Amino acid sequence: MIDPVLLRENPELVKRSQELRGESPELVDEAVAADAARRTAITAFETLRAEQNAFGKQVAKAPKEQKAELVAQAQRLAQAVKDANHAANEADAAFQAVVQRIGNVVLDGVPAGGEDDYVVLREVGQVPAFDFEPRDHLELGELLDAIDMARGAKVSGARFDYLKGVGARLELGLMNMGLDRAIQAGFVPLITPTLVKPEIMQGTGFLGAHADEIYYLPDDELYLTGTSEVALAGYHQGEILDVSDGPIRYAGWSTCYRREAGSHGKDTRGIIRVHQFNKLEMFSYIDPADAEAEHERLLGWQEGMLQDLGLAYRVIDTAAGDLGSSAARKYDVEAWVPTQGAYRELTSTSNCTTFQARRLDIRHRTESGKTAPVATLNGTLATTRWIVAILETHQQADGSVVVPEALRGYLGGLEVLEPVRR
Repeated sequence: MIDPVLLRENPELVKRSQELRGESPELVDEAVAADAARRTAITAFETLRAEQNAFGKQVAKAPKEQKAELVAQAQRLAQAVKDANHAANEADAAFQAVVQRIGNVVLDGVPAGGEDDYVVLREVGQVPAFDFEPRDHLELGELLDAIDMARGAKVSGARFDYLKGVGARLELGLMNMGLDRAIQAGFVPLITPTLVKPEIMQGTGFLGAHADEIYYLPDDELYLTGTSEVALAGYHQGEILDVSDGPIRYAGWSTCYRREAGSHGKDTRGIIRVHQFNKLEMFSYIDPADAEAEHERLLGWQEGMLQDLGLAYRVIDTAAGDLGSSAARKYDVEAWVPTQGAYRELTSTSNCTTFQARRLDIRHRTESGKTAPVATLNGTLATTRWIVAILETHQQADGSVVVPEALRGYLGGLEVLEPVRR
């Protein structure tokens, strides 16, 4: 959640952020009022509790003949303290309910607006041109016997697939290439749980506007994660971390699940938008003062992967209304998909500042000795969807696909993926 002190001292800044997101600035006034009520209730409780403690000492010292009356007063005071505690807890719950509806305060320079209001920061690489009619990734995948959508649908339903043969090897190669680079950059590999408790999912900010994207198992009170970001954020819940010597970095490898609610009829062909996929996610816990610099570093590692895979791409600064509640800024990296004649998102990286850490109670010790929330950042370094751009970009007229040189070592030296059937 957002910093209560910021909310209290600079509500206009929070309102401006809400406006940039296209969300209600009036919610900020509700939160400020709820915060004032909460603090009043807590003060009343603490005053009564101090009075109760002082009165208890008075009862202990009182003459025997006065004790009966004083004990009765003490009992009445104890009930008043109990009632005040209940009122303080209710006021705090009311404040939490309001403030958790407010998205993270966006950083300076983030574009206003929604999904189509992004700003292109740069375009990198040569958009491929062909002297033949290019095939889309699914046709190529079927020629290579690498993607089997029909049997995926037979076994699990629409938007499930089998990656087979070189398709499976291609995904594992991508993931291992990303993992090697993450390790070189100081990330500790983690294979994360894909089922998490509600408080972890809530803490990372995924149970807001897009909760319908998430698979929920009510009998177990567990959620299937759509990204290992969730489990990585929850890894240090309730802990005090030492980030004085730099960030704590993890690379989470997991299978991910998304319901793709509201996307009916959109990207239904192939593996662009499926219900299950694999992903390697970078995650950093860091001193908030260095968060923006770390964000640029995460983006740099992502771009390095795409450049070495020979993909043309662009980087966009995502508009505030398309950030999701946790992110204060997000960069999307979109690769050129030839048969669509468009850039399509392959990866993103988000600076969540202290928003998730406040919810999950993850802190660091400052120079003053006091504790304060850390900042958290995330960014994808490899995922199943990348196969789409690789197959389409590096295809040849006969349906074969040239393996990017940087990836060949992860495929046993294989240089060209040859069609199995024509």
